[in-house]
Amino acid sequence: MNSSISQRDKDTRVLIDAIYWHKVQRARERSPVEKLLDGPRLFDFGCEIMRSSIRAQHPDADESEVARLLTERLELGRRLERIR
Repeated sequence: MNSSISQRDKDTRVLIDAIYWHKVQRARERSPVEKLLDGPRLFDFGCEIMRSSIRAQHPDADESEVARLLTERLELGRRLERIR
């Protein structure tokens, strides 16, 4: 049984490496403009994830309350970055 776990670990490592190199290749093929736009897109995606989390934690919150809580979380993140 130990050898099957070891083989599974090896197979998983091979798969992870293949996925990583596929992502590297796709990134290399992207234009500089696409790469530049990825920052704001990722930020927007992260904000949407945070909004979903806020809605789950505060199901009665309306959109303005969700926006206020999101702003608070972003500001907390900025403050934490400054003290690092």
